Amino acid sequence: MSTIATAKKVPITVAYGDGIGPEIMEATLRIITAAGAALDIERIEIGESVYSKGFESGIEPSAWESLRRTKVFLKAPITTPQGGGFKSLNVTVRKTLGMYANVRPCASLHPYVATKHPRMDVVIVRENEEDVYGGIEHRQSDQVTQCLRLISRPGSERVIRYAFEYARANARRKVTCFTKDNIMKLTDGLFHKVFDEIAAEYPEIEHEHWIVDIGAAKLADTPEQFDVLVLPNLYGDILSDVAAQMTGSVGLAGSANIGDHCSMFEAIHGSAPRRAGQNLANPSGLLHGALLMLVHIGQSDVAERVHNAWLRTIEDGIHTYDIYAEGVSTRKVGTREFADAVIERLGLEPRHLRPARYAKGVQMRLDPPAPRPRAEKRCVGADVFIDEPNGDPDRIAERILRLPLDGIGLTVIANRGTKVWPNGDPETFRSDHWCCRFEASGGTFTPEHLVRVLQAMIGAGFDVIKHEGLYTFDGARGYSLAQGQ
Repeated sequence: MSTIATAKKVPITVAYGDGIGPEIMEATLRIITAAGAALDIERIEIGESVYSKGFESGIEPSAWESLRRTKVFLKAPITTPQGGGFKSLNVTVRKTLGMYANVRPCASLHPYVATKHPRMDVVIVRENEEDVYGGIEHRQSDQVTQCLRLISRPGSERVIRYAFEYARANARRKVTCFTKDNIMKLTDGLFHKVFDEIAAEYPEIEHEHWIVDIGAAKLADTPEQFDVLVLPNLYGDILSDVAAQMTGSVGLAGSANIGDHCSMFEAIHGSAPRRAGQNLANPSGLLHGALLMLVHIGQSDVAERVHNAWLRTIEDGIHTYDIYAEGVSTRKVGTREFADAVIERLGLEPRHLRPARYAKGVQMRLDPPAPRPRAEKRCVGADVFIDEPNGDPDRIAERILRLPLDGIGLTVIANRGTKVWPNGDPETFRSDHWCCRFEASGGTFTPEHLVRVLQAMIGAGFDVIKHEGLYTFDGARGYSLAQGQ
């Protein structure tokens, strides 16, 4: 009997999901078990049926117990109800269980799946917990809403180190970082700074940084110039879908969500309820998620066997409707028949496409970020935001300057980040959302200063929305200037 068949079974949690989820999960599990995957499956219920029971997260408490026990989650797509207080289950699971890195391989299958980029082979590593995906939003005035964007040093360190360790483990030559730190100098600036620091620890791997807009244009034009990309959450979410579609179809791509305590594996596409129950759906995206899972749990030999059988199936032109093309495809098949075709080819390798090869026994060094000495933090002022409809910056400043704020100066008024006082430009469009910056003449802005400012502003009839402290860290400014300041 083969060593694959006698391998100790690894416990995993499986969710069949909604829409096409049950069909593609059934096909995926049939393929990998036929290939010798040693799995002890615990099934949980998630998605529409759970939302309908009143669980706004889409997952029942008992399911968390399974995830914490197995630490491995193979998940089919689910449907998130629109509106109401329903939260994305993907985001909830990723953040709750600390799945900090989203990994999405995107490789072309030319000439068997149509693409303009026949040599594309890119892996996108996306930060998975921070950025605007904290979902921290507020409506602050009649005209203005706010979304907080949070980037942390430890969060950046973890995902960037993962990208370099992934590159080292998989014999990748280069890691590229995309940010927009020419504009967001503090948040994206931190991500870029950490990237440069960690890159220095991997001298054998080439590294580079691109501003995300021109980097995305370059990716769309010549993706073969990139290898491993590491990006903050929002850019990574957008560009990983773009990259998957560039290879020929988003429906073929899988992803891994890697954490220290639990990891989740899935297709990147949705539940496609219009295609449910028709034996039409392509299971390849979820199958690729399962391949990443098999590598993660130490069954790389099974992943390699399945992947090569899948490549041979694609080469042989046995395609589901979404990638079927006259003159290229030889047979249009349904979900079940596609799974059968892959199983029939287990043990074969592709004749023309590059065979899949997975690293075996390579340990990735993913130690938690080391503690750093805390910087000396000093408050030097405060930004006080007010809701002032039909406001005029000169009149707002005139009212503030009459307040009894000895030792505290109003230094600038900004509207949506642009300076409008002093010496603002009349052409600047203004909303009802104003930021008034106060700084202490003595350099240190104390809690007593803040109380005096807020009491004076509220007493003068201003509608104070919120306030933010202005801090320096080891003497370096930790806040942005207004545009034009």
